[in-house]
Amino acid sequence: MVAPATAQIVPSLRPAPADQNDKENLLYLDLSTGGRVTIWLRPDVAPKAVDRIKTLTRQHFYDGLTFHRVIDGFMAQTGDPKGDGTGGSDLPDLPSEFNYLPHTRGAVSAARQGAAPDASPEDKKKAEDSANSQFFIVFEPTLKLDFKYTVFGRVVDGMQYVDAIQRGEPPANPSRILHAYIAADNPPPYKAEAPAPAANSALGPAVTLPGAKN
Repeated sequence: MVAPATAQIVPSLRPAPADQNDKENLLYLDLSTGGRVTIWLRPDVAPKAVDRIKTLTRQHFYDGLTFHRVIDGFMAQTGDPKGDGTGGSDLPDLPSEFNYLPHTRGAVSAARQGAAPDASPEDKKKAEDSANSQFFIVFEPTLKLDFKYTVFGRVVDGMQYVDAIQRGEPPANPSRILHAYIAADNPPPYKAEAPAPAANSALGPAVTLPGAKN
């Protein structure tokens, strides 16, 4: 008699994804384009990048930063306090966490330095490990970036506000992150940016009255 074969359970090589309803892994970006963007963070595939985003968000690092490089049909990049693509936080750069998540529409990926095609292996590795605070949101699938940049999240709500970000390198009138929050911190509802007061040119130039103190 031959005993019936028992089913073999093969463990998955991929860890279970983070719960999309876990507020600790939901990033809110309140944009000047008119609403709130919700990003599902994925610590299961990029724990260091997600931890960095959470740390900087809770330090209010991203509040007020612009989208300084926005290419139509490609992506919108932000996270640079200098606003020109050369800046970052005071924290150390991050090691690469390239993973299986694709650069499809709505993917959120860590920006890093580039390296020339003929760069040495050391220089290429240095560039791969240069992500810090900057990240980009993908407009259209760009799969050539897969396994070359660290995808750490995906937009699950509010992509229309990403689509409305002003284009340019840099944009003439850049869109901004008004506030960034982690959902678990019970942030307030989205509040639109107050319009700048219009200058009243009809009054003419300012006048200093006699005897007034400057």
